[in-house]
Amino acid sequence: MFGFLRNIDRKGYRARYGGLEIFKFIGPGLLVTVGFIDPGNWASNLAAGAEFGYALLWIVTLSTVMLILLQHNVAHLGIATGLCLSEATAIYVKKRYSRLLLSSAMLASVSTSLAEILGGAIALNMLFQIPVRAGAVLVTIFVIIMLFTNSYKVIEKWIIAFVSVIGLSFLYELTLVDINWDSAITSWVTPSFPSGSMVLIMSVLGAVVMPHNLFLHSEIIQSRQWNREDEKIIKRQLRYEYSDTLISMITGWAINSAMIILAAAVFFKTGTPVTELQQAKSLLSPILGNHAALVFAVALLFSGISSSITSGMAAGSIFAGMFKEPYDVKDNHSRLGILISVILALAIIFLISNPFNGLIISQMCLSIQLPFTIFMQVYLTSSEKVMGKYKNSTLNKTVLYTLGIIVTLLNIALFISILR
Repeated sequence: MFGFLRNIDRKGYRARYGGLEIFKFIGPGLLVTVGFIDPGNWASNLAAGAEFGYALLWIVTLSTVMLILLQHNVAHLGIATGLCLSEATAIYVKKRYSRLLLSSAMLASVSTSLAEILGGAIALNMLFQIPVRAGAVLVTIFVIIMLFTNSYKVIEKWIIAFVSVIGLSFLYELTLVDINWDSAITSWVTPSFPSGSMVLIMSVLGAVVMPHNLFLHSEIIQSRQWNREDEKIIKRQLRYEYSDTLISMITGWAINSAMIILAAAVFFKTGTPVTELQQAKSLLSPILGNHAALVFAVALLFSGISSSITSGMAAGSIFAGMFKEPYDVKDNHSRLGILISVILALAIIFLISNPFNGLIISQMCLSIQLPFTIFMQVYLTSSEKVMGKYKNSTLNKTVLYTLGIIVTLLNIALFISILR
């Protein structure tokens, strides 16, 4: 699909850019933002707010800053080189290292697909009392059909719009509950590590800065690309892409924060333990009343399906990239990558006894793989051989490597907390 778009010859094309031109470029960032309110993310935020109140809001802020810088950087790679992150890794990194790194990224995509499919299955259970494992099978089959036929494009905008409305509902609810804003504002910018919080800190981090989204963004950004030989067009692409990324990621930060704040106000304040994702429906009750459970379940189903689709696309891109190919759903490598991700995820779901804990752990696994993707990405985008004159400046390279070090240190802290 994107491979076809890359080969379109647009030489000589000159667009007129007016004040609303940016809206032609809005899209790739929003598609990535769907992951901000996926089932795994809902579970992590719900647990963080319910168990530790406002204390873990800082990790949402840190994660979002990381995300803006990393997503912009990887989109920069796609625009400047015409390669996705996986392709660039396979081409410019020694084979024995690139295969190992990309294989770990595939495992991360499996972990992502697990959370998304599981969330959709939980929604089917809420709506129709379908057992979770049977629901997972139905979601998996539906996602594969959507991806292999490309028919998901027909409903993609509706899904994103509906899920976005639910996310914005969380923001609106901030005006309806009693919130300690002084504590919330302080917690947004003050790191704290309450006893027993490392698993949730890493799950929130993994739910925001998702490895598969870095691969996906570098791929889908090229669907908007025109003539890469025209420097003016590339610079304009980079400028508008940054606006798309910034707007989308800040929206995600607000929705993530709202989820944690509401969980703190509803569950932490009353000392209510959270043991299942279905409890989040009570956060919508002030707006939706008795219909909260129904709307929540429908939103969760759409969220699970839409994010499963993007996870599958990312897996197809990663696997095809191993063979130095772009994502193309008609190509066998892309199809195999999709199947590996969703089928392995489905198999693991059959082994999970506690779906809610499964969601939390899946997000933690993403944060463990994240440093490998970050260091690989920064190495590539800092290379003149790869990026030419668009390589990272010394300042950008320093900042990005620092982010990788921070994530690594958090992972070390996680392992230390587990060993204790």
